[in-house]
Amino acid sequence: MSRAVSLASSVAWVGFLVTLPLWMDNLYFLHVLIIAGIFIVAAMSLNLLLGYTGQLSLGHVAFFGIGAYASSLCSLGFEIHVLDVPITLAPKPVWFSMLVAVTFAGLCGWFIGKISFKVRGAYFVIVSVSFAEVTRLVALNWLELTQGPMALNNIPFLKFWFPGIGDVDILGKVPNYYLVLGVAIVTYVIIRRLVHSRAGRAMIALRENEPLATSVGIDVTRFLVLATVVSAALAGLAGAVYAHYVRIVDPDVFLFIYTVTMVIMVITGGKGTLAGPIVGGLIFGILPEVLRGFEVKPELQWIVYGVLMILIVYFLPDGIVPAVRDAWKRWTGRTGAPPAEPTGTAVPAEARP
Repeated sequence: MSRAVSLASSVAWVGFLVTLPLWMDNLYFLHVLIIAGIFIVAAMSLNLLLGYTGQLSLGHVAFFGIGAYASSLCSLGFEIHVLDVPITLAPKPVWFSMLVAVTFAGLCGWFIGKISFKVRGAYFVIVSVSFAEVTRLVALNWLELTQGPMALNNIPFLKFWFPGIGDVDILGKVPNYYLVLGVAIVTYVIIRRLVHSRAGRAMIALRENEPLATSVGIDVTRFLVLATVVSAALAGLAGAVYAHYVRIVDPDVFLFIYTVTMVIMVITGGKGTLAGPIVGGLIFGILPEVLRGFEVKPELQWIVYGVLMILIVYFLPDGIVPAVRDAWKRWTGRTGAPPAEPTGTAVPAEARP
């Protein structure tokens, strides 16, 4: 019964989001939803690390920025000189550039995972923050490639070709809204399938009790690196979508506040749950604009923003989604049922390599 209710609510939400542009005539609010959706995708990718493996990355914005720059540079083309040897890349189609961005971000995730998962806790946090700062400095100072603070502009927009229709430009609020919605759904499906797979159960076992998981033969580094690669690739995808939507990218895309925003979305929504980053992203992505509609002073907007976050963390320490789920179980009289998300310290046989 609970599965049927969950499926029905998911279908209802998707139906609502699909039809929203048909009756929403406020293009600015649609823009807010697009930006919130892009950061929801980035937050879902971070949740794979923070929520399902227990590894806090405070440099996750690096993969977002790498995706934005890689896709932009590939679609624009560039010419640089390395040791007086010219290297030229002709402009590529946007869809191909986005695939390059996802691949390159994933490779960066693999590299960082390989060198950093020999350490844990605060050391991993330091490595991730340092990596993000290095990428920001490269974007700021490699003027020949990135234009530095002058930014990359006139970034091409995405086009699709459909039989019988021809080229369809993804330009404007409504087409980009559907693009972001599609990317968010694909990201959700990928993470859901991974979490419920053998590798996902191994990641959760590492999060719950790493020594026990190691004692039964789970390769810690292997599964943590896998989570980092997938997380980085999806964050790179979010960055690529962002770049081709705003059509201008500068080093500010690596600002630490963006990582903080992702962490807030994950923690308040409910880390380790599939719906948590979505709920947290919708609340904290739209809230500043809602407050602006009440003509609240800018400084008061951020005070309300911070107070709400503190209240959620204090009264709902596990996040909004787990709290609502537990309340639903109590209301329906269900007791002793396992949570919807796979948790626990037990390591299933299937999770063992």
